[in-house]
Amino acid sequence: MHWSAPADKRSQSHYSRAVSVIGVDGPGSVGNVALLSREEFDAIEFDAAGSGDHRSAAELMTRLAATDTQTDDMPRAEAFMRVGEQWLLADDPAAAASSFRMAMADGGLASVDPRVPLARALFLLGQRADAYALIATLKAEGRTDPRACDLIAELLSEYADLQGALEWATAGVELCLQYANRPEAPAAGAAAPPPPRQPAVMPAPQQRSDDEAELRLLLSLRYRIRNDLGLPEDSYDEMLDEA
Repeated sequence: MHWSAPADKRSQSHYSRAVSVIGVDGPGSVGNVALLSREEFDAIEFDAAGSGDHRSAAELMTRLAATDTQTDDMPRAEAFMRVGEQWLLADDPAAAASSFRMAMADGGLASVDPRVPLARALFLLGQRADAYALIATLKAEGRTDPRACDLIAELLSEYADLQGALEWATAGVELCLQYANRPEAPAAGAAAPPPPRQPAVMPAPQQRSDDEAELRLLLSLRYRIRNDLGLPEDSYDEMLDEA
């Protein structure tokens, strides 16, 4: 296994460390600083998917998230988010909850609000009231991220809260449509509108195509939920047929 390989051998594998040499303690002195690397985390996750050993992946990623220097490409909060996802796959929701809370405490950029996957971990721990309290807080603060709406709707549907799931899925669809119709960037000197996404959420590359894919996912999920509720098709369901 890659996880148990000695350090000198592991450094020759596809987990080779991303290292930057910078000057420290005055002119002429240097130090090796290990940087958090999205590519390295991708490689660890890929290996874990093949071996099924998500626990070892989570343990390794935890060490990296805690000790390596964050970068613009991989903020520490995002690293802890990905650690938590591996703990969930390892069927350890308590460890996952701890990782998501570390992402929250860090306060840096992440692909989605850490409270969203934390709610899933709390459901798995049987702490439904705490999970619903988190979800209620997210709703009260204002729903601004379609991806978060998608994840919460999926979570609630898994726990048979179809009405709650439908509300979040519908909110996600409406956000996608709102963002698709938002005006182009203002001309130089004009006041810029407030950003549609929370500052703590990392902007995705090729945002418009990602938003279109997210809209299709939300429309599909919403249709499935409405079908389970025995509701007739509506205008949003017709949009799914068009897509």
